[in-house]
Amino acid sequence: MKKSILLLMSVQFFVYLGFGIIIPILPEVIVQQNLSEVHVGGLLTIYALASFFTAPLWGSLSDRTGRKKLIMIGLIGFSLSFFLFALFFDNLPMLYVSRIVGGVFSGALYTAVTGFVGDMTTEENRNKYMGFLGMSIGLGFIFGPALGGVLGDISLRTPFIASGILTLLILIYASIILKEPERTGEANKRALLPKGGAMLWKYRIRNLFLLSFMVTFILSGIESTFQLFQINQIDITIKQVGYLFMASGFVDAAVQGGVVRRVKNGSETKWIIGAQIITAIGLILIPFTTNLFWAGFALSVFTAGNALARTILVSLTSKESGGKYGTAAGMTYSMDNMGRILAPLLFTFLITKMDGQIYYISATLAILSIIFVFMYRSSAKTLRNA
Repeated sequence: MKKSILLLMSVQFFVYLGFGIIIPILPEVIVQQNLSEVHVGGLLTIYALASFFTAPLWGSLSDRTGRKKLIMIGLIGFSLSFFLFALFFDNLPMLYVSRIVGGVFSGALYTAVTGFVGDMTTEENRNKYMGFLGMSIGLGFIFGPALGGVLGDISLRTPFIASGILTLLILIYASIILKEPERTGEANKRALLPKGGAMLWKYRIRNLFLLSFMVTFILSGIESTFQLFQINQIDITIKQVGYLFMASGFVDAAVQGGVVRRVKNGSETKWIIGAQIITAIGLILIPFTTNLFWAGFALSVFTAGNALARTILVSLTSKESGGKYGTAAGMTYSMDNMGRILAPLLFTFLITKMDGQIYYISATLAILSIIFVFMYRSSAKTLRNA
């Protein structure tokens, strides 16, 4: 189990490393080619759109055909997306193609990896292992922007070539080490849900899907506007943005690796409520930025709350899925990506009209989203005892 967990953690790490690399590089690519800045948002949105429409299909396929096969396919496709971006750097349509490919196969990896962990864990230890996966995601966000900035000094293509090669090495290692998990215990329940993901929406798990959307919607709003706001506030540079996201990534990893795995079975909703309150506090602090330290502090407080809510939600959703781990993970991933589709466009527009006041709106949304927790608690319509 230890080898499998380490490998699955590395897969998640490289998926989010690939996403993080884009953060400091993409604006530079667009500016150097004298293209409209709208393409920065377009290339981010198309990735999320591709994941959104394909993740439920990958999740259902993962439940039917097995996890390892999907992980292999996902790694091949994800590696290809890096090479496409590097090879067609000066071809805008192909850059869009590369982002579509990356989005499609990142969905396959996320659902297969999450389903794999669901198969090989019990309710008692799932928080622990989901925490490990969350920590690897945090590390990906740490090293992604950092790697993009460092290797980007050599060449803007270099980070993508390096990531593509590393992903292929993980593919080789996974083909040797990974063994398809035995479908025992809760995993046998997947046959009780033949209608797929749509059926899950009839149960209280739907509130967790909606909360997942809101958590990611707020996160994506920060990712798309934080740099723009801080340029006006403190004339922040691209390198400084990379450092701040690196610091917040360490907070993310620390929370998910050190805190989430200590969450006891049955106490998840209390932790989620606390996490959303912390998230709101971080958002309220952002408009008061007067220096780089304060910007990093506010971002880190926000990240701590968001990371805590995000990972506990993944674990709780898997427990509520009635053994349909892959399908539930695919649905959650699609809700996350819907947030990543809508938030950048909306928040980028709002910041031109409201400046830092948009973070008060975000904080309000974080508090209001706690309603989904109470709706989940009040409903007895669960798949756990199906």
